[in-house]
Amino acid sequence: MPLPGRSRAYWAAADCWNIVRRTLIHYRRKPAFIAWQLGFPIVSVLLYGYVFGGAMRPPGGGEGGTAADYRAYLMPGMFVMTMAFGFMGTATAVVTDAQKGVTDRFRSMPMAPSAVVTGRGVTDLLVSAAELTILALTALAMGWRADGAVAATAGAFALLLWLRFALIWLGVWLGLLLPSPEAAGSLYAVVFPLTMISSIFVPTSTMPGWLGTLAAWNPLSSTASATRGLFGNEVASDGSWVQEHALLLAVAWPLAITAVCLPLAVRRFRALGR
Repeated sequence: MPLPGRSRAYWAAADCWNIVRRTLIHYRRKPAFIAWQLGFPIVSVLLYGYVFGGAMRPPGGGEGGTAADYRAYLMPGMFVMTMAFGFMGTATAVVTDAQKGVTDRFRSMPMAPSAVVTGRGVTDLLVSAAELTILALTALAMGWRADGAVAATAGAFALLLWLRFALIWLGVWLGLLLPSPEAAGSLYAVVFPLTMISSIFVPTSTMPGWLGTLAAWNPLSSTASATRGLFGNEVASDGSWVQEHALLLAVAWPLAITAVCLPLAVRRFRALGR
């Protein structure tokens, strides 16, 4: 029974925090898992920045462009890619808890039903903030700099976390639908082409016309272009409407994803066990 004087909102927040604390303790007891999750972005940055960077030319740099110039263009895109790949981890964690009966045990306890879903979301957002911090420090060590104002730089990181926040609910929904962690791992076959057909690695203007249009309308491209502009890095706009309004779309796309996926995740969670 709830204690007198405590509202339902208080208990929902308290239960959410208990779920967050449980997951963080789980990470602490399995350091290899969290080391991989935080280390993958570093490996990706080093791989794309140094292995492929020497063969790439920055947008607008011509033949005189250097690998360092390309890395300045690449880094905001790598931030976006890390946020995009994160939803697979969310889906895997959710389906693992469901398969092991953890989710059913939570549902049988006297706790706010929303806490299971919101707790997962808060945890993943905290982990994503840690990933971004490590990734930014790695990028700084490689020579990348944010030349924009402090407020603009903070806004760029906020946009990245806003994208991750939206994709959390996609991951939760898919995790409640998929039958096993192995099935969640197969999502890589979907998200990898999604990151490649975008402006994360190269400007969309370098692609064939139809593919460039598809890549420009990719939500990841909008966030990549918007964050590049806020960081003060090269944007490589092709003059299209979607490129010129990248900041607007970087806010609108995650809002649309959240508006669709959050109700679906809640409905699917409520339908468990029926």
